[in-house]
Amino acid sequence: MGVFSIKDIEAVSGIKSHTLRIWEQRYGIIAPKRTESNIRYYDDDDLKHILNISILNRQGIKISEIARMSKEEITEAILKCSGHSSANFDSHIKGLISAMLSFDEYGFHKIITTNIIQLGLEQTIISIVFPFLNEVGLLWQIGSIHPSHEHFASNIIRQKLYVAIDGNVGRYAESRKRFLLFLPEHEQHSIGLLFANYILRTRGQDVLYLGQEVPLVDLKDAFIDNEPDYVLTQLTAAHLNVDKQRFVDEISTYWGKAQLILSGGQFLNTELNLPPNARVIKRIEDFITLVDSIAMNKGEVLN
Repeated sequence: MGVFSIKDIEAVSGIKSHTLRIWEQRYGIIAPKRTESNIRYYDDDDLKHILNISILNRQGIKISEIARMSKEEITEAILKCSGHSSANFDSHIKGLISAMLSFDEYGFHKIITTNIIQLGLEQTIISIVFPFLNEVGLLWQIGSIHPSHEHFASNIIRQKLYVAIDGNVGRYAESRKRFLLFLPEHEQHSIGLLFANYILRTRGQDVLYLGQEVPLVDLKDAFIDNEPDYVLTQLTAAHLNVDKQRFVDEISTYWGKAQLILSGGQFLNTELNLPPNARVIKRIEDFITLVDSIAMNKGEVLN
């Protein structure tokens, strides 16, 4: 059973604390619990109920009308918003946050699996999982979640990607290129790289996936006589103190004939003097466009 402060509820639902208090007093829409020292708190059911209310309210339904609904009627109203609209994506994102905060493994799996069945893995990751991870990052910054929450969610997402990747191993296109994927030392955020692995394999490309925390010196020695066509790496973790210019220059020197694809917040937020064979990818959609052009044997050159 999770225990959440009003600050946690505000961060997750987007409803300001003073607004929530007004709704409580005026409409009796929810009744917070109290500790022995009279500090209000909310449990898992409260959080899910407030998330549902916030979804309907953003759909334009007045809070006075929502207040007259039972929980069952609120659930039914949310189901009527089904389809593949951005609002529906938002409801799934909020659902994942709720499941994460209460360590609801079954609920977390169910949301992701249902969307994979309906949308496919690729669209689920782009439209639901990545926005969810962005919100997790914001919650982390304001102190509303703990490392255990992030590990709980990330491990389930990685499980889904591992299964999907395994189902595409050995499916090669005739005109395939070789991609080397790795994360440098101390970089542990691997979901983006795993998704890139999946995208490449579904397009029939040859992938050499080395995973996270790979020392550059090991890469140089291991592939000195086996140069890939493309090298993809990411720098996401905000705490990493990396000389990004030197990092890019070293990779470019190791694989002078390969095209370098760089992604992640650290590359996006840094002015770099990129060599001719390197490019920073800002969005996952840009990476997919690049891979699709390679799959169609257009031979796009990075610039």
